[in-house]
Amino acid sequence: MRIGIEHGSGGIETWNLLEKLVLSKLPPHLRKVLDGFGTDVLDDGAYLGSSTKIVLTMDSYTVNPLRFPGGSLGTLAACGTINDLVVMGARPLAAMDSIVVAEGMEIDEVDTIVKDMIDVFARYGIALIGGDLKVMPRNSLDSMIITVAGIGVAKHVVRDSVREGDKIIVTGPIAEHGAVILAAQLGMLDQVKDLRSDVKPLIDTLLPVIEEYGSYVHAARDPTRGGLAVTLNEWVRGTDLTIVIDRSAIPIREEVKNFLDALGIDPLTVACEGVAVLAVDPRVAEEIVEELRKRGERMATIVGEVKKFSNPVAHGKVVAITEVGGRTIVEPRALNLPRIC
Repeated sequence: MRIGIEHGSGGIETWNLLEKLVLSKLPPHLRKVLDGFGTDVLDDGAYLGSSTKIVLTMDSYTVNPLRFPGGSLGTLAACGTINDLVVMGARPLAAMDSIVVAEGMEIDEVDTIVKDMIDVFARYGIALIGGDLKVMPRNSLDSMIITVAGIGVAKHVVRDSVREGDKIIVTGPIAEHGAVILAAQLGMLDQVKDLRSDVKPLIDTLLPVIEEYGSYVHAARDPTRGGLAVTLNEWVRGTDLTIVIDRSAIPIREEVKNFLDALGIDPLTVACEGVAVLAVDPRVAEEIVEELRKRGERMATIVGEVKKFSNPVAHGKVVAITEVGGRTIVEPRALNLPRIC
């Protein structure tokens, strides 16, 4: 067996590879620190259990092309790190980066990408406290990769733990980032108008809501690789719960939907970079949607619910009610698009 592109898609193939390479080798006492959580939960980051509620995250970013409508590799690296902290309830404080560059790249191009990243951090007062730079020999890497570790402090740490009755909220239109990267890689940006990545930090819109509603927010994630399909499946995988979503309620711009429909691609499997999905207590779901809209997430919407069915066939599944009233299983299979984020 060899590594394939599909192993990096964020879907079930990625889960299986991580289980084989890492999780199966880790004894339980090395999966977390203190009373926090880490690889025992596999969230967007790790929580070091203590009175200060420290949250850590780390991710590598690689995208083709390096610059795209709405952002760049640098924007993506900064916003992705910020959002991985925010969805866990943490206010980002600092970051460290590791930049790997291919021999032969124009220094001005690298400079622009790095400036994009630093500009985002500077806008939110996030310190860049260290890092590393490597250059790979010609033909061993085609451009650059940025890895960022982020640290934040939370008032309330969100641990992905959905409950029966929870309402599922999507904060904005889905599939924007994946659509624009797909169009760029297919050479279709000139033919398909109004595609633009949604990459943005969620500090101002989502974090205050999580801080205000605290324990009423039972799960939160930014659905990047794999989109909504993978995130929702992760939440109920291995449980006796089922997430039921209404496809007609999920916000998506018409331009994005038409482009993906023409290619036969399910928008639920396509990456977002400025959207979050939440599972919240039904008693405050409408309030949370209203708060998100007041803070700028004008398309925030309740799109589904967590249920418990007696039939075990439904356990651990995501079910979509289609636009014509039918029901289909949403598989945790991501769009197989390399170099997306």
